[in-house]
Amino acid sequence: MGCFPVALSLLATFQSAVAILGVPSEIYRFGTQYWFLGCSYFLGLLIPAHVFIPIFYRLHLTSAYEYLELRFNKAVRVCGTMTFIFQMVIYMGVVLYAPSLALNAVTGFDLWLSVLTLGIVCTVYTALGGLKAVIWTDVFQTLVMFLGQLVVIIVGSAKVGGLGHVWDVASQHGLISGIELDPDPFVRHSFWTLAFGGVFMMLSLYGVNQAQVQRYLSSRTEKAAVLSCYAVFPCQQVVLCMGCLIGLVMFAYYQEYPMSTQQTQAAPDQFVLYFVMDLLRGLPGLPGLFVACLFSGSLSTISSAFNSLATVTMEDLIRPWFPHFSEVRATMLSRIIAFGYGLLCLGMAYISSQMGPVLQAAISIFGMVGGPLLGLFCLGMFFPCANPPGAIVGLLAGLSMAFWIGIGSIVTSVGSGRAPTPSNGSSFSLPSNLTAVTMATLMPSTTISKPTGLQRLYSLSYLWYSAHNSTTVIVVGLAVSLLSGGMRGRTLNPRTIYPVLPKLVAFLPMSCQKRLHCKTHSQDLSVDTAVFPEKVSNGMLRGSRDKEAVDVPEEGPGHQGISPSFIVQETSL
Repeated sequence: MGCFPVALSLLATFQSAVAILGVPSEIYRFGTQYWFLGCSYFLGLLIPAHVFIPIFYRLHLTSAYEYLELRFNKAVRVCGTMTFIFQMVIYMGVVLYAPSLALNAVTGFDLWLSVLTLGIVCTVYTALGGLKAVIWTDVFQTLVMFLGQLVVIIVGSAKVGGLGHVWDVASQHGLISGIELDPDPFVRHSFWTLAFGGVFMMLSLYGVNQAQVQRYLSSRTEKAAVLSCYAVFPCQQVVLCMGCLIGLVMFAYYQEYPMSTQQTQAAPDQFVLYFVMDLLRGLPGLPGLFVACLFSGSLSTISSAFNSLATVTMEDLIRPWFPHFSEVRATMLSRIIAFGYGLLCLGMAYISSQMGPVLQAAISIFGMVGGPLLGLFCLGMFFPCANPPGAIVGLLAGLSMAFWIGIGSIVTSVGSGRAPTPSNGSSFSLPSNLTAVTMATLMPSTTISKPTGLQRLYSLSYLWYSAHNSTTVIVVGLAVSLLSGGMRGRTLNPRTIYPVLPKLVAFLPMSCQKRLHCKTHSQDLSVDTAVFPEKVSNGMLRGSRDKEAVDVPEEGPGHQGISPSFIVQETSL
């Protein structure tokens, strides 16, 4: 695939209806502080482009979790795969059900008809077309999402007197937030929480999530994959700005036009739809365009989930046990698996409908699981001494910590009925079975009276979840690895390590490098061909000195399936 469709598909994968409904509501209620999340996009996309993509692409993986077997062993790979499947199965049911519920509450659309239509259409084109169909439909759906949001901004600002007037009204009511430099991680939104805590959230989404890694690997070259990651940066900024503008336009609109009683009692997620129906009523086709925008957000996320789940199930759980599957049979089985996950998604949507307020827990789980997976990959890439027992114990410790804090936060929030206070004094009621949809952006974590003890820990800002949980995995994993002897007696594949220290030292002057006795020299790479021997023999492993993809020559005299062009950098301090 080329750079342009991959970039738009990367953008669409996690730009779901949850964000389309949640971000404007967040801005309406709490001001523009959330906009500073855009500062995290720079490092959150730069690091995947220069750290994760080169390693994944040069190993020529199909599933991101193949990396875990190359670096550790098969048990770690299976643990990573099962964690990812658990994460996505829960999330995709919520993503399918929540927008349909919002639409049903506001427009009267039949709830289960929209759920079934979305689920079946998405399942069919994902199963039949594979990754290529998912990427190209993502491109179309992204354009529909842009167009739908743009129409709301243009029509809304025209009705209230232009964007200048919108900004003035927001400023008068204190909605335009300054930079809050409070370093306290228990403050829900501050500059540090959004700009730096958000980096870890972005890394868990764009660095190691199979749905995104699969798109990088579908690129024609490594350079195209890196460029597609770069291209996401301006697109993400535009999407964030559009969500913020819709929230400000919505606020200015309701300063001039009275709300109905039903609207004042609505959940924040429903309120965006009420606003769109109010605004676009009488303009033929435009309300339908926004509904299409909402459904496009759901379809792009769900289709990516189906495809990535089918891929990891096939590559990580089935193919290792049946390595001699022909491509035709493997393709057919992948389609059946994708179809099966589609049916499972519909089942999860039904379970979500029975959960009520526990929907909030389902959204939280997506964030809770992303951090430990990020920590597992970082443990493997940046710490050569980490071993398989350390990886497994670290992952379990990270997941335990994630669920302890995440579920504790939900239980204490629901039990006390607390929620952050809107900056503009609005009185929308939070308790509702749909309010949980905006967990990603509206998670209650602060109270008027400061919490103490465990409640203090539970009030940790949701944007620090990924950082906290991934750090737990790394610290525990390193401790267990060192106690169990590190990599002594085990084979380490140098291609799976990112040389952090040599990279950092390379920025120092040569005189400093000499004083630190830093030296680099070329060695033949000792590839662990026992893990994926078929990939080495077929010339599928990639990598070279100049970062261009060079096929490893097939085994022959003097080669032994090893490329002499690799560099192993060793630094002694």
